[in-house]
Amino acid sequence: MDKVFIEGLEIDALIGIYDWERRIRQTLRFDLEMGFDNRKPAASDSIEDTLNYKAVSRRLVEFVSQSDYGLVETLAERCADIVLAEFGVQWLRLKLSKPGAVRGAVAVGVIIERARQ
Repeated sequence: MDKVFIEGLEIDALIGIYDWERRIRQTLRFDLEMGFDNRKPAASDSIEDTLNYKAVSRRLVEFVSQSDYGLVETLAERCADIVLAEFGVQWLRLKLSKPGAVRGAVAVGVIIERARQ
């Protein structure tokens, strides 16, 4: 399966379970791999046939910046649902990192893989 990817998409969000986290916006980092058949856009050379990673990025920025979840697990699932439902993606691997959440670690977070049902 072909993959289209978005790497290092940074979005500020209200996320966390502790009181101090509920008072600040934190920068989250998203890495996505999306299963998409690239033969049709390769043959047509038309943006209309592609998985438009700019549109995916914009949609995630819009959603995440307005979200208010306690857990990164919940946010990752909601983002995966959006990409699978709205962009014709057959499979998705999403890594959501929360930099600076644990002293001594560059980042913590989750990696999930989901497929269209």
